[in-house]
Amino acid sequence: MISKLIHKIEATHAPIVVGLDPMLKYIPDQIQQKAWETHGETLAGAAEAIWQFNKGIIDATCDLIPAVKPQIAMYEQFGVEGVAAFKKTVDYCKSKGLLVIGDVKRGDIGSTSEAYAVGHLGTVTVGSHTYAGFDEDFATVNPYLGSDGIKPFLNVCEACDKGIFVLVKTSNPSSGEFQDQQIDGVPLYELVADKVVEWGKESMDGAYSNVGCVIGATYPEMGKMLRKRMPHTYILVPGYGAQGGKAEDLVHYFNPDGLGAIINSSRGIIAAYQQERYQKFGSEHYADASRQAVLDMIADIHGTIAGRKSV
Repeated sequence: MISKLIHKIEATHAPIVVGLDPMLKYIPDQIQQKAWETHGETLAGAAEAIWQFNKGIIDATCDLIPAVKPQIAMYEQFGVEGVAAFKKTVDYCKSKGLLVIGDVKRGDIGSTSEAYAVGHLGTVTVGSHTYAGFDEDFATVNPYLGSDGIKPFLNVCEACDKGIFVLVKTSNPSSGEFQDQQIDGVPLYELVADKVVEWGKESMDGAYSNVGCVIGATYPEMGKMLRKRMPHTYILVPGYGAQGGKAEDLVHYFNPDGLGAIINSSRGIIAAYQQERYQKFGSEHYADASRQAVLDMIADIHGTIAGRKSV
């Protein structure tokens, strides 16, 4: 599966992923009001507003990007209706040729982790029929429970040609409370990184493994060191833009071949129309603002990478 992502990145010349993390405060009033007219001010109405909002952004950006990353919590907060909107979003993105990274951060003991893996990446048998549940291409996974929580995902990835991104060093301010703690003088995140490399050897797909990792953009020095420690691991990098990550901080997340990392931006793109820089588009043309934000992000990252190569 990672080879498919690399192919899409090379075809679009865009090592970026759009985080489809909708909140009602990001959704223009006209979309919300139309949803209320049909479904009332209900959970179903909120889910419809989210779906229509997502659809507009997907339509405006799908030719520019290789992948999207919907964060499932933003949908789960609206209950069953919200989860249905998540599934509708996944299916629509795939119909547009996009790869889908399900930002679900699952990870549990054996049988439970297996059910998570099957539900998001694999297939389930019902009588004489087989179904794919959410059917994302990748899922984010929490390694806190160790190999018991990861092995079921590896098995499903192998059977269904899917991939995972394992949390190694996250972008949130308090991540160091656990991730930076030292064990025999070695930070925990480095030990997790070494384990990701070990797991990844079981699922190589060309030069890179289907077992990727998550390293936040807000810790560039750690990212630079981990890039060297994990040469065959693809890095999903959250934290660009709204969370403070800058393109110049991210160049060392990439390998010399220009591959090895994919940078995520969520509200910096989906809520671009609310930024002063893109106010000229207005809420009526929110999707056009998102498209311009994608173009600007691509140019920013490419310009920085090109500058690194010329040094």
